[in-house]
Amino acid sequence: MPQIIHADNMTVLPTLPSGSARLIYIDPPFNTGKRQSLAQIKTIMDDNGDRTGFKGRRYRTEKVGVQSFDDSFDDFISFLEPRLKEAYRILTPDGSLFLHIDYREVHYVKILLDEIFGRDSFINEIIWSYDYGARSKSRWSAKHDNILWYAKDPDNYVFNYDAIDHIPYMAPGLVGEEKAKLGKTPTDVWWHTIVPTNGKERTGYPTQKPLGILERIIKVHSNPGDTVLDFFAGSGTTGVAAISHGRDCILIDNNHEAVRIMTDRLGISGHSDC
Repeated sequence: MPQIIHADNMTVLPTLPSGSARLIYIDPPFNTGKRQSLAQIKTIMDDNGDRTGFKGRRYRTEKVGVQSFDDSFDDFISFLEPRLKEAYRILTPDGSLFLHIDYREVHYVKILLDEIFGRDSFINEIIWSYDYGARSKSRWSAKHDNILWYAKDPDNYVFNYDAIDHIPYMAPGLVGEEKAKLGKTPTDVWWHTIVPTNGKERTGYPTQKPLGILERIIKVHSNPGDTVLDFFAGSGTTGVAAISHGRDCILIDNNHEAVRIMTDRLGISGHSDC
């Protein structure tokens, strides 16, 4: 049964049994030093509206609120360290951790994970690349996130190759019709759009990640019936992907609005350990 827990994750993690989660995915704050925010809007049909929808219908947008949180820590690594040590303990012997971070902190976080898991347990750095948003005129525009994959045991981990989705060849003419029709498995660079700003998937949570990214991780690195843990659960995308593919999940977040969004998305009740 999926669980949503409203609490500081360090009050919950020590209570979880050792070896109880086969997969842990976390998307902690990136320590950008900024306040992350996203305006929530609703659209109303209006012939004089500011946007055009299906079949040319006009709509007016109205701002109904803003979701935001501070993304700044004096010592980000010290904040993460006890949480990652708990993650290592909670993983099953053949379990994996996926830590989603950005270019500002990834190098420091990798050193920390090498210390906790061991350098041999580092399997991949996945680059999630997207093409959306403003372009810088003073440097190469940053349009990717980093996802670090560590296996608790580098010689024994879940990797369901047959569950990997196939993607189109960039040059199908070079591989022949049969291979082009089948497609290819992704590499460690994942091209995937962000959550569409006006799509059904959008919840209004500032740092929501695409369902497709989480589905790929969960299908390949866990099995039906396994427990998936996300202790920076945010909008609950990990839970949606886990439940959709027959996994159990534990979702933890200390943000009241995040818990509300998760419970709405998953259609279950959360509880507080605060």
